Amino acid sequence: MISKGKEIEKDKIILGVDPGTTIMGYGLIHIQKSKISLLQFGVIHLSKYSNHGIKLSKIFERVVQLIDEYHPDEMAIESPFYGKNVQSMLKLGRAQGVAIAAAISREVPICEYAPKKVKQSVTGNGNASKEQVSSMLCNLLKIQEAPKLFDATDALAVALCHHFQGGALKVASGNWSSFLKDNPDRIVSGKKK
Repeated sequence: MISKGKEIEKDKIILGVDPGTTIMGYGLIHIQKSKISLLQFGVIHLSKYSNHGIKLSKIFERVVQLIDEYHPDEMAIESPFYGKNVQSMLKLGRAQGVAIAAAISREVPICEYAPKKVKQSVTGNGNASKEQVSSMLCNLLKIQEAPKLFDATDALAVALCHHFQGGALKVASGNWSSFLKDNPDRIVSGKKK
């Protein structure tokens, strides 16, 4: 919004999500000009459900409830990290997909961040521990008592990362030339030594 040659900053609410099929973290922050305030954070305990489909349904329901209650302008979600256990990766990807689908169902724009990017944005160190991330968030957001589960602070970190990145919503174009342009460090030469 432009007024008299000056840009007026809009209040913004960001929902951060740390997807998981045992515990899913969520956090909401409110941005007012340069002030960041904590609205809500917590976790969804899913281990009591043995059926994976029910877990996904509970994730969808809770994310929709959070969106309906807080009306976030954007959602930031942590992308799954690459591990050795393929089954765990598939389940985590499904949890992320369901959370994204919940946001899409309410027309909330989504942005995805790699775990290292989140840690780098919040602590200045892409290899920071969960304890370091939690401690930094407690200082930044004036949280009196750190949550027992890091999933909640991880979700807040994703929301804060999105804000620190300028809230730029990056949409993948889906073609190789754009990928290579955006990721020059991933190019491997085909020449043999």
